[in-house]
Amino acid sequence: MVNSSVVNTYPLSSYSFGTKEPKMEKDTSVADRLARMKLNYMKEGMRTSVEAILLVQEHNHPHILLLQIGNTFCKLPGGRLKPGENEVEGLKRKLSSKLAANSPNMQPNWQIGECVAVWWRPNFETIMYPYCPPHISKPKECKKLYVVHLSEREYFAVPKNLKLLAVPLFELYDNVQRYGPVISTIPQQLSRFQFNMISS
Repeated sequence: MVNSSVVNTYPLSSYSFGTKEPKMEKDTSVADRLARMKLNYMKEGMRTSVEAILLVQEHNHPHILLLQIGNTFCKLPGGRLKPGENEVEGLKRKLSSKLAANSPNMQPNWQIGECVAVWWRPNFETIMYPYCPPHISKPKECKKLYVVHLSEREYFAVPKNLKLLAVPLFELYDNVQRYGPVISTIPQQLSRFQFNMISS
């Protein structure tokens, strides 16, 4: 794990991108997703998920890598941990599943940094809060966002049904309508970090 308030950000052009087989979503609608979450909760208890903030730079401004599904929906790479799974190892597993080539020799060096945000889902609904409401004794999900430090050169394999976008912080800031509350508040969570813009 990397605990540093300095984040080295390399140009987007120093990374190479390819494709791999599609990663199909388990659910076709929000209602299906919430129903599956309810089912898993009955079996395993509260869902714990981890997501990665991967940073690159363009024009000396930090950009975050987001996965786009369809034409509008964007999400951070990551996902649900297995019961009892370590958060850092689980995030590496999820990142490799989403963005690494299938070859063991081409695995990116995922350097997991610190957790910068924790979000709570009190009920089986889409809304999440950056705190657990006081009247909720059994939240349904806890989602943690980690900064992941990228090496200068990496190869990312993007599932064919997804797009990998580099979105500038100024585009995310306060843009709840487009990106939702979790992603649109990332610029505030990163404000205490110092970005070391490294040009290739």
